[in-house]
Amino acid sequence: MIATQDRVRIVSTQVLSDDWYLLKKTTFDFLRRDGSWQRQSRETYDRGDGAAILLLNRQANTVILTRQFRYPAFVNGHDGMLIEAAAGLLDNASPEQRIRAEAEEETGYIVQKVQKVFEAYMSPGSVTEKLHFFIGEYQASDRVHAGGGVVDEGEDLDVLEMTLNDALLAIRQGVIVDAKTIMLLQYIALNPIQENKE
Repeated sequence: MIATQDRVRIVSTQVLSDDWYLLKKTTFDFLRRDGSWQRQSRETYDRGDGAAILLLNRQANTVILTRQFRYPAFVNGHDGMLIEAAAGLLDNASPEQRIRAEAEEETGYIVQKVQKVFEAYMSPGSVTEKLHFFIGEYQASDRVHAGGGVVDEGEDLDVLEMTLNDALLAIRQGVIVDAKTIMLLQYIALNPIQENKE
C-alpha cells in the first residue's frame, strides 16, 4: 500500500486571509486508486487545535453547559445562541492545561478531576482543527466565580446547570445543536464514568 504522503504532490499554496485565523488555498495532485493523478484544489482554515470539556456531577446527575452567541450559526438561520460544553483553543498549552483554564474562565468552576475520553476532527473537509475531549467532575463547592468568559475576547456566556436527562432531551428536541456538546453528552450516556486513576 502506498503511504498517503506519497499520493499527494503540493503544486501551490496561496494565503487568502490571515485576519482572525489562517485561510489558505492549496492546489495539489492526488494519486487515485486507479493509478492516475488528479489535480485538486482545497481551502483549509487553520485556527489551531482545541479542547472541550463536559462538567459532570455524578451524584446529582447534572452537567454544566454554557450559552453564547455564535455569529456563523446566526447567519445560517439559527438565532445564534448555542448551548455548549466549555471549550477553547490550545494556544500553545497542553490540552489538559488549557481545558482546566477554559472551564474556569467560562463556567467559574475549578475542575478537580479531568479524564480525556477521545480526539476528533470536527470538520475535516475544510478545517484543520483537532479537538481533545474531556470529562470533568464538579461539585457546588468548586465554583469560585460566576464564569461568563473573557470580556476582552468578546465572550459573554450564560452558565447553565441541567440534568443529564434534560440535556439529552434537548438534543432530541433540537435545542442543543453544537456538535462537540452532543458528542460529549452522548459519550456520557453510553459510557459509565470511571474514577480518574491519576
